[in-house]
Amino acid sequence: MINSRVEDTHFPKMNHLKVRDKLIDLKSPKIMGIVNVTPDSFHVNSRYSHKVLLIEVEKMILDGASIIDIGGLSTRPGSELITVEEEIQRTKNAVKMIKTHFPETLVSIDSFRSEVVRQAADEGVDIVNDISGFQFDDQLLDIVSSYGLAYILMHCPPSFEKMHHVTESENLFKQMIQYFAEKINILKSKNINDVLIDPGFGFGKTMEQNYNILQSLNDFHILERPILVGVSRKSMIAKKLEIETSETLNGTTILNTFATLKGASVLRVHDVKEASQILKLLSN
Repeated sequence: MINSRVEDTHFPKMNHLKVRDKLIDLKSPKIMGIVNVTPDSFHVNSRYSHKVLLIEVEKMILDGASIIDIGGLSTRPGSELITVEEEIQRTKNAVKMIKTHFPETLVSIDSFRSEVVRQAADEGVDIVNDISGFQFDDQLLDIVSSYGLAYILMHCPPSFEKMHHVTESENLFKQMIQYFAEKINILKSKNINDVLIDPGFGFGKTMEQNYNILQSLNDFHILERPILVGVSRKSMIAKKLEIETSETLNGTTILNTFATLKGASVLRVHDVKEASQILKLLSN
């Protein structure tokens, strides 16, 4: 069970993140809007064709998104691994269009493939949102480092095929801290210092584990890195409430509110307006 008591705690987190030549102030949490240029994303309303892409991105920005996250490969349970070429075809032009029309908006590429990231970086992408913890492509970090990109490090099982396989563990939190600490050291060795951590809700975890991690979110600040939380519309909400994914907006808003109170620096969401309202209501 989640303890909803608001804790009057000052979290020992990093308050800034350098993204290319910009210094982003994270003392106030930021919103990352999800744009899936895929035909099979688990949340139907996040699937955008290039024809409507700019309209939807503009709406997200006006609603309060500071970061737009472009994904060309679905990582939902049961998804198929498309070719690198197809993922590039889906994402490269999307990044170019957004950076051309909204040059001040930060854009992240949701990919674990080095060539996809390289192509996106050539079009001006700012952040790499890597679900794999650099476990699926051994050349990825060289691209991140060479372009000077910020990096999102997510906790994930070690392969694409097993990323949703659940492993029961009584010491999951301890294992996650060790996982992040070891990988942060590797990132430092590659001169990648602008790093956010993502607990990876829904990846290789039971529903109970997901909620335990959310309850303990503030404890991850021992890593001294900003925390990104992505619980938007996930099955951990639908299963617990016994509802359809299309009905999970209210649950998403509740969990995002809790995550903000626990010190999340970035909320990755499908519904930007509602997330923005959370931050406005909680601001001083």
